Amino acid sequence: AYAKFSGVPIQMHVTNNPFRSPSGKLPVFRHGKVTLSTYTQIVAYLTKKKFSADFGLTPRQHSEVVAYSQLLQERLLPALNFIWWLNERNHQELTRPWYCKALPWPLNFYYPGSYERNARALINTMFDEFEEPSVVENGLYTDAERCLTALSHRLGESEFFLGAHPTSLDATVYAYLAPLLKAPFPCPALQNHLKACTNLVKFVVRVTQRYFPTAAQEYEAKRHAEEIKKTRESEKEFPHKRRNQLLATLFAFLAMVGYALSTGLVQVSAEYHELDSSDDYDEVPESDSDQ
Repeated sequence: AYAKFSGVPIQMHVTNNPFRSPSGKLPVFRHGKVTLSTYTQIVAYLTKKKFSADFGLTPRQHSEVVAYSQLLQERLLPALNFIWWLNERNHQELTRPWYCKALPWPLNFYYPGSYERNARALINTMFDEFEEPSVVENGLYTDAERCLTALSHRLGESEFFLGAHPTSLDATVYAYLAPLLKAPFPCPALQNHLKACTNLVKFVVRVTQRYFPTAAQEYEAKRHAEEIKKTRESEKEFPHKRRNQLLATLFAFLAMVGYALSTGLVQVSAEYHELDSSDDYDEVPESDSDQ
């Protein structure tokens, strides 16, 4: 986003191989023989080349960029690491399968575990190792929600944070919020708080549509196709699902009846009637041969 905001004439090359980056993380920036993989390095290099999204900012606005960037790093980044890698359900149902599918073999055996360990190391620097997991999670979410609320108040009704044009602060905020808003988290607690900050949602949508229109169209097309696929699969499975529900109900009923009978909760009595030959059978007359 920063390169787009700065007017850098860059070419995008899609890759799923983090091994090409010196830091093992994407994206990576290359210009001639220069290879950079951190945001700070890229911004400094582009500034030397006379490309910057912050040209024209006042000293006070520069201070705001630093202050809010620090707030994001200290309050929102730890929560995002927890949501992606340490929340058990998100990790098992979304993050790990997603990365294992997206990364090439054999890198998909290494990098997900590496990212998880890095996230855990970050959280361990903030909390005592004997802290209850629920306390850690609540603390992270509380700080992150306050950070999002502060960003929402600062943005207000404006299109961008520091004026009519996006700056490095807008690029940083977008980098944090866009994945949080779009990812299909099974546990979306912080995502729901972001969605409640409607001006931040509009900000993400605005930047995406204005600066990444192709990516926005591809995302919507893919999401629509997945919804159609899920609907068709649900319709296809409906008869079998209904059958399974009926069988499960019948099985549960039979199990309860069997348990009741075995424990004596229900008793079945059987009556046996003695047969009286005089009542039930007519006397057989003697035949002439017996006389």
